Amino acid sequence: MMNKDLRSIAIENSDEITQEWLKEINQLKSVNYTEEISAELYDNNNQEFLNVIFHSIRGNGSTKVIKDFSDRIIQLGWPLSYITDGLLVFRKVTVNTILTKLEQSDGGFVSEIISSVDSWVEPIIRQLVNEYSVSWEQVVSLQRIALQELSAPLIPVMDNITIMPLIGTIDTERAKFIMENLLEGVMRHNAEVVLIDITGVPVVDTMVAHHLFQATEAVRLLGASCILVGIRPEIAQTIVNLGINFSNLPTKSTLKKGFMLALEITNKSIIEMDNKSQNMDDLLGFGKGSEITNENSNLKTT
Repeated sequence: MMNKDLRSIAIENSDEITQEWLKEINQLKSVNYTEEISAELYDNNNQEFLNVIFHSIRGNGSTKVIKDFSDRIIQLGWPLSYITDGLLVFRKVTVNTILTKLEQSDGGFVSEIISSVDSWVEPIIRQLVNEYSVSWEQVVSLQRIALQELSAPLIPVMDNITIMPLIGTIDTERAKFIMENLLEGVMRHNAEVVLIDITGVPVVDTMVAHHLFQATEAVRLLGASCILVGIRPEIAQTIVNLGINFSNLPTKSTLKKGFMLALEITNKSIIEMDNKSQNMDDLLGFGKGSEITNENSNLKTT
């Protein structure tokens, strides 16, 4: 019965609570990262936020209003701190307003008022935080998928030769994706040689080296071979200190050197023509220029 009476007092004095809430929430703009938001948009959202709170206090029973509001501010990119600060300020302002109207200072009575107001505010906090959590999980999931798609591309550069450039840290999950993409790409592109470029990998430790070794062995079982390129001096020293045996895996310091070895393995070579001048037909591939020959088939590609 008391909770119902306190609810009535809060609703009857909603204008006073609103004015005090707006005054305090505006002082927190620099704290909850809403300082850059335009005044008009900020005022409109504040009013909508209060409408959502009082809608819940009236006990209409519908959570759709809260969900619609949370969806809107999430899409706008508003921080969660705006929600938590707003509800904490509302709790304080409402308790103070009720105490002022009842002119009571008894400790037990104050505790009862705080408990009642908390029972109105907590369900709103719970639902809004849950909405934010679901939204963040979806965003993180989509970003993880996007990063995976970009993390281990297999690029065909010539018949039977492909390159996999690796950038960033390699953990167990990413190593598994690299392995799957590598094996699938070897079959799809009918690759004989795969150049694994680790120029952009900042650290090669025991785990990374082990994953790279596993990947090259799996490629070998498919009848293709790997060349590890981008071996910097510090990486070479690390591999030696770790005692990792890469004796069966060709390694080169640069992608260019690795590509030349790949041409040699696939019985191809680059031949420079005597005629150094090239007209537009040469550039478009209709004239003379550098040639790549296949020594096995005696076919010549211009």
